[in-house]
Amino acid sequence: AQVGLKRLPAERFEVVKESDSPDVILVRSQDMHGMKFDANLKAVGRAGAGVNNIPVAELSKRGVPVFNAPGANANAVKELVVAGMLIAARNLAPALEFVRNLDKNDLEKKVEAGKKAYAGVELPGHVLGVIGLGKIGSLVADAAIRLGMDVLGYDPEITVDAAWSLPSQVRKAHSIDEVLKAGDFVTLHVPLVDKTRNLVNAKNIGQMKPGAVLLNFSRDGVVDDEAVLKALAAKRLRCYVTDFPSAELIGQPGVVALPHLGASTSEAEDNC
Repeated sequence: AQVGLKRLPAERFEVVKESDSPDVILVRSQDMHGMKFDANLKAVGRAGAGVNNIPVAELSKRGVPVFNAPGANANAVKELVVAGMLIAARNLAPALEFVRNLDKNDLEKKVEAGKKAYAGVELPGHVLGVIGLGKIGSLVADAAIRLGMDVLGYDPEITVDAAWSLPSQVRKAHSIDEVLKAGDFVTLHVPLVDKTRNLVNAKNIGQMKPGAVLLNFSRDGVVDDEAVLKALAAKRLRCYVTDFPSAELIGQPGVVALPHLGASTSEAEDNC
């Protein structure tokens, strides 16, 4: 964002898109694994929270620190999660497709006849399970409470700061399984590391309520796509809303896939 680059005045810094020997690299989502780094590199800054696109271990061995911007895009992601819940609850994705494909002849009659298939539910009184209670998870929990939902949260590694910012109405779960069993909606907000890869998988997805909604605005590898498709086909899941489309998911019934829009607001880019 230009508001950030302006902090690097031309008399002291040269900002370029490519360099064989940069002193510092600023990166958003570009995959840096496999890149060759010159000995001149002093730091890497990630304009976002997750650093799975950066070879942190390799850079650490070189003594090159990696900085990120946790929380800078939290509100943007929170708003998209809320939008995802509403899309799923009110069947908006298939409803939009229905209207888009309507014949214009006798339009009003066809609208009235077809809308019954897209009746949905309201959010108040339903249970939202939040797995991961960092900045984004806490904001999502707070928004859901304000919308009248009951919130169940799980995070075995919650920080003191996150715990202080968490609404008191959030009920504490003691395991992922407890959240999956209880949630009408379950949303994931964890980093992608070895122990969170396929966190939702064939072994535990079957514990979800019939007709539940799973939301993944975390990272693609946190959910096993094949397990999700089987759960959708078996009517265990009603909808899977994800910000990470894959070849397996695109066009599948019950899948709402967005093009990684979580942090894609002008405000979030400026904050990062």
